[in-house]
Amino acid sequence: MSNPQDETSDWYSQDAATFGDRVAAAREQSGLTQKDLARRLGVRTSTVRNWEDDLSEPRANRLSMMAGLLNVSMMWLINGKGEGMDSPPDTGEVTPDLRAILNELREMRADMVARAEQMARLEKRLRLVMSENGE
Repeated sequence: MSNPQDETSDWYSQDAATFGDRVAAAREQSGLTQKDLARRLGVRTSTVRNWEDDLSEPRANRLSMMAGLLNVSMMWLINGKGEGMDSPPDTGEVTPDLRAILNELREMRADMVARAEQMARLEKRLRLVMSENGE
């Protein structure tokens, strides 16, 4: 288990990993398949897959059950803070080239999230305009 005060690694932090990334990692660490976790939570395997793919999120009661089954805190699943998993062991030196690639990937991910939020706002405005025009 990770120490909540451990700031040396951000492998599962909100900036580095998604909710789905943390669910998948904790599930795998627990030795469960998606099907196993789904059965224990009383949901479909496709539901767990959607959580891990960040297409949906569980309701609070399922989140609480999942945290207990995976031996992590709900907050760790949500934002990577609190009792959770340790980062994978360091497999070697991170070269400047590798660091640059990782940073660029993180920037692209942040940009994609911002674009998705912008699209959602535009879709909402479009629906509003269409409803005002009787369409």
